[in-house]
Amino acid sequence: MAKSPTKLDQLNYRPSGRELDVEIFRFSNLRRRVTAEQILALYHYSFHTLIFVTEGAVTQLVDFQPVDCAAKSLLVLRPGQVHSFGSDEGWDGWMVLFRAEFLPPETHTAVDLLPVLGLDRLPDHLSLSEADFAAVSEAIARMQDDAASAAPPKDLNALLRYELCALLLRLAILQDQHMGTDIARSPGVQRYARFRRLVEQNHAGWHQVSAYAAALGCTDKSLTRAALAVTGKSAKSVIAARIALAAKRLLVHTDRPIYLIAEGLGFEEATNFTKFFKRETKLTPLAFRQRFKH
Repeated sequence: MAKSPTKLDQLNYRPSGRELDVEIFRFSNLRRRVTAEQILALYHYSFHTLIFVTEGAVTQLVDFQPVDCAAKSLLVLRPGQVHSFGSDEGWDGWMVLFRAEFLPPETHTAVDLLPVLGLDRLPDHLSLSEADFAAVSEAIARMQDDAASAAPPKDLNALLRYELCALLLRLAILQDQHMGTDIARSPGVQRYARFRRLVEQNHAGWHQVSAYAAALGCTDKSLTRAALAVTGKSAKSVIAARIALAAKRLLVHTDRPIYLIAEGLGFEEATNFTKFFKRETKLTPLAFRQRFKH
């Protein structure tokens, strides 16, 4: 049974005694330094986390959905997501924790000394080939070794920043290759990516496809075609799923009354929110909260 969420800062996000902006460690090390209850808990993340499974297999929970992670697979967790490591014990892997502000902004123009990377280019879940697995493993192991060096924190953070940018750029390239470069760069995929960014920013206030289409300068039909091509779901379904996800996170991660959650997500009446939520999840908001929050 899922436990109630806890701030992941309790799992020692920063190395003890070091002022570093990224942390790299093995999951087996985390298992040794926290309780079994903490491992099974649901966590609400405020930073990015890479979980790179190097051996065994595990089913983890991401935003209340199971994700099967075999060896040589990578899971990317983003701020705001809810996650549980799952109950499987026969696996290990790397964890890389960092905050977006550690990376250069997309407007960075310092003579290309650092790669410009939109974090939305990263995969959610990706299985790697043997060669790519070896390259990613080597890059993460090097970062861990460097993080333990006796260099001044300022120099060490600069080094880790370069290494993290290189790692993330490699993962973005692998994701593009997995999709097919032509598909990844197609106008429809690019339009869908812009749509998803707008949904992330505005789902609480914009419930209609027309609002997003107007912001993107396209028709409702063209936006729906882009969404169907990338996800197999209509633009309307993508919006509804994101609103429902926001509701799930609030129901489990907060004690906020349901009527306030409804109001914060743009519903004029709590009854309308309850009908919407039940249609999307097959559960009432109260039943969902009781199921996951113990």
